[in-house]
Amino acid sequence: MSFFDSTPAGRILNRVSVDQSVVDLDIPFRLGGFASTTIQLLGIVGVMTKVTWQVLLLFLPMAMACLWMQKYYMASSRELVRIVSIQKSPVIHLFGESIAGAATIRGFRQEKRFMKRNLYLLDCFTRPFFCSIAAIEWLCLRMELLSTFAFAVCMALLVSFPHGSIDPSMAGLAVTYGLNLNARLSRWILSFCKLENKIISIERIHQYCQIPSEAPAVVEDCRSTSSWPETGKIELVDLKVRYKDTLPLVLHGITCTFPGGKKVGIVGRTGSGKSTLIQALFRLIEPAEGKIIIDNIDISTIGLHDLRSRLSIIPQDPTLFEGTIRGNLDPLEEHSDHEIWQALEKCQLGEVIHHKPQKLDAPVLENGDNWSVGQRQLVSLGRALLKQARILVLDEATASVDTATDNLIQKIIRREFKDCTVCTIAHRIPTVIDSDLVLVLSDGRVTEFDSPHQLLEDKSSMFLRLVSEYSTRSSNVQDG
Repeated sequence: MSFFDSTPAGRILNRVSVDQSVVDLDIPFRLGGFASTTIQLLGIVGVMTKVTWQVLLLFLPMAMACLWMQKYYMASSRELVRIVSIQKSPVIHLFGESIAGAATIRGFRQEKRFMKRNLYLLDCFTRPFFCSIAAIEWLCLRMELLSTFAFAVCMALLVSFPHGSIDPSMAGLAVTYGLNLNARLSRWILSFCKLENKIISIERIHQYCQIPSEAPAVVEDCRSTSSWPETGKIELVDLKVRYKDTLPLVLHGITCTFPGGKKVGIVGRTGSGKSTLIQALFRLIEPAEGKIIIDNIDISTIGLHDLRSRLSIIPQDPTLFEGTIRGNLDPLEEHSDHEIWQALEKCQLGEVIHHKPQKLDAPVLENGDNWSVGQRQLVSLGRALLKQARILVLDEATASVDTATDNLIQKIIRREFKDCTVCTIAHRIPTVIDSDLVLVLSDGRVTEFDSPHQLLEDKSSMFLRLVSEYSTRSSNVQDG
């Protein structure tokens, strides 16, 4: 999953759309054309050899000259095609971003900035594309000149032969096939060059095929029990995490323990490593060093399905899939309608769904566009209520909702998850004030880990400074 965090969507779309289309459509067509041209060329050479074997004395040097030009051309053409493919990715990425954020762009009147950026990226794409087209025109011109020169030499030789030394019909046949020979040889070289350029798409897709995949969903030798985790105790032991082997560490040796059944708040400034810690908990990122232990089981030893199916998360940006409310709450169809209605009542969505004509089959558009952000967040909460996991993670779950919805979600969590381990990444500091423990992160390191009461009493604590800064910002907003 870390691959998707560090790879722009446009680059992925470019390979799975443009490159895949080339592999599926262009390469078979080019391969067929190359094979056909090769057969025609061999046939013409065979006929010419039978009629006037002397043509081989000219054909062989011409073929060597063509192959030399082809090699000279391909040295630059291959790299140009690679650069064209690379420069196309940012264009696709910007198009996707512009379409997704069109309302925001127009709302803040940023059309000119995005148009300027788009033109700049198009210029970056068209420069190597123009050079690629110019390079193949360079090759075509020289191939045509060479073919014309070779044909002229053949005609001069035929004319210079003594009268009666060659049958006129054979001479006519030689001229006819000589024209074809020149054209087919040029076409054969061009076809080979274009085919080799297209094969770069196979190389690019093959690179993605070699990307390491996630750990197996199930490790038969290390299956957890159906009741795991029973207490929800989480131990972080010298946890070090980086997004890539070539990138610096994001988490630097975090060691702490979240007791089972406790409410733990995780706070820190932007970039302190809060979300990275949660990604490591779900094994979206594998630790570089250290380990995470849940109820005496090292999560790196079990399958991803066994781990993730026992954890619940309410993300900051709730995702609903196109379908129905029932399908979004219970995608695996593991619960009865009665249980689903109970979960909806608990998350205060029961009345809303009851007023829908289709009830649980109420439609959900792509990304949940026909539901408000607060309702989508409550659906995510209902999903967690149905799952009844011992560990619940709130990844700044109330950062994008209003205060009333925030208070409602916190009230439901305190009531329905009172015996569960709840890890809350806090955007609003008051969210974690009533937590049992607060973990303060700074630059990927543990700065403080204690109860909120103890941290607030310490005048030098970083948590106190964060609370003060939040209070100041809130006061300024209200005054404004």
